[in-house]
Amino acid sequence: MKTISLGEAKLTMEELLAVARGGAKVTLSAEAEASVSRSREVVERCVADKKVVYGLTTGFGKFSDVTISKEDTLSLQENLIMSHACGVGEPLPDEVVRAMMLLRINALAVGCSGIRVSTLQTLIEMLNKNVIPVVPSKGSLGASGDLVPLAHMSLVLLGMGEAKYMGERMSGAKAMEMAGIVPVKLTSKEGLALINGTPAMCSLGALAISDAEILMKSADVIAALTMESEYGIADAMDERLHKVRRQPGQIITAENMRRLFEGSQYISHQGERRVQDAYSFRCIPQIHGASRDAIGFVRTIIENELNAVTDNPIIFADTEEAISGGNFHGQYLAIGLDVLGIALAEIANVSERRIERLVNPALSGLPAFLVKHGGLNSGMMIAQYTAAALVSENKVLAHPASVDSIPSSANQEDHVSMGMTAARKAREILNNVTEVLAIEVMCAAQAVEFQGSEGLSPAGKAVYNLIREQVPPLDKDRVLHIDMEKCSGLLRSGAILKAAESVIGPLK
Repeated sequence: MKTISLGEAKLTMEELLAVARGGAKVTLSAEAEASVSRSREVVERCVADKKVVYGLTTGFGKFSDVTISKEDTLSLQENLIMSHACGVGEPLPDEVVRAMMLLRINALAVGCSGIRVSTLQTLIEMLNKNVIPVVPSKGSLGASGDLVPLAHMSLVLLGMGEAKYMGERMSGAKAMEMAGIVPVKLTSKEGLALINGTPAMCSLGALAISDAEILMKSADVIAALTMESEYGIADAMDERLHKVRRQPGQIITAENMRRLFEGSQYISHQGERRVQDAYSFRCIPQIHGASRDAIGFVRTIIENELNAVTDNPIIFADTEEAISGGNFHGQYLAIGLDVLGIALAEIANVSERRIERLVNPALSGLPAFLVKHGGLNSGMMIAQYTAAALVSENKVLAHPASVDSIPSSANQEDHVSMGMTAARKAREILNNVTEVLAIEVMCAAQAVEFQGSEGLSPAGKAVYNLIREQVPPLDKDRVLHIDMEKCSGLLRSGAILKAAESVIGPLK
């Protein structure tokens, strides 16, 4: 298990995944320790000199005009954490909380936040020993960052709240005791440094974008198998056609499709069986490509945010200044994650239309609902209903959160991003899209039964064989929920993509 050294703002998406999902440990580089210490010295001088600095010697939000004495500064920070822990809803998944802790540590390690090295090391120890705070998923406005979820994270650092340890949910105090970690007593600026920022929405976004990239390639693989099962027309994937459009995602998707078709005896050409395919086949590069480019745009935002300093005020040790600004505002992530949700929803939209073409005998030329003895058997009929329900739900979820704002803190914080809402919606849409694609690949494999798998392309045959290892052909009705779960599991694990890539090499 690798150890990742933090500092100098160089955390990668791959390292985040290693920590969030792989249990990798983290450490603070010597350079980061020195930077953190220098910014801490600036904070202590500001407090000693009784300078009026937001969050150091004043209250928060609307209370920024209330001066806090040096004697009360310790209570100020603890009160901040307790008062802001107002979350509701189901707890965030452990992988999201681990990523959130990592991103908060990484931002603080830059040395612009004024936290003590000892406090930061305690948070690192929690992450490395897998003390996972219980963080409710709802309550963040996305400015001043993810105050509510980060406050719940920080409660455990203080020996409060709730946490999971060794697979058991318990009090934060008990979890820290069992892990052999001494809780922290916060001092000036530290509470604000811990909870001001975007790690919760960014963590959800980072994990979603990683899964979305795998799902995007898997969608190409599944669409290719569907086209093979319906003798789809290859001419629509001609390289020349897509180069003159000049859209990079479209060009990449068409290339993927050509590679996936290679060696197929079932792919046809225009005029052989029909002149044109329906849009859900013919326009795969244009539809998938647009989503592919949108996902790339969102990844850039996420990668920048992984190493961003997003608390307030920001400490600049070289000039001994504490500058109050708005880096905690989640608008970049809010808009980006709304775009991610929309891009993913479209993949399910077109997938459901391909499912309809497979199960509808008037469109497919195959037995109704892909089963013999229809009437006695309903076959794949209701699987398409489920896909349609998920697609319809996605249309509601894809409504952008980032266009909304509700003023807070007596109108001091008069525009907020709703970025956490955008992040949660994007994750839910991602889950729905996975299920729709699972239904498509299940139906595509069933459609192959009526032509035989011998003429499939090598990539198509590899995917078909993988599905058949888990899901037998449908001869008569059975509980399809079980088959769908197996197919979605293959998608989530990346196995469907790996099966295709094992014979044709990596897809773009």
